[in-house]
Amino acid sequence: QVQLVESGGGLVQAGGSLRLSCAASGRTFNSLTMGWFRQAPGKEREFVAAISWRIGVTNYADSVKGRFTISRDNAKNTVNLQMNSLKPEDTAVYYCAAKYLGIVYDYEYQYWGQGTQVTVSS
Repeated sequence: QVQLVESGGGLVQAGGSLRLSCAASGRTFNSLTMGWFRQAPGKEREFVAAISWRIGVTNYADSVKGRFTISRDNAKNTVNLQMNSLKPEDTAVYYCAAKYLGIVYDYEYQYWGQGTQVTVSS
């Protein structure tokens, strides 16, 4: 089992930045591909970004490319999502996800966090 706890959400004005973090426990972190997803009110959950377990290959949704950066710290068992140039349409609950090994281009994940709210005001 893997336990995931997100932090760093909040309220920010459009054009601002936030940094989300996800702490993982319960399994060898460097064997986990990590991802971030989000769900806005009335919409389905969507993929945001992912980083691979092995050599840090990344994948981003087109809507966040150039604005968001995913990174991982295997020594601290954390994955981060740096979000810059935020837009009101980025408002959502952001979820951290993990899967054992796997690839960043597959959106199926085994483990999920509880989510953290990000609100971007116009």
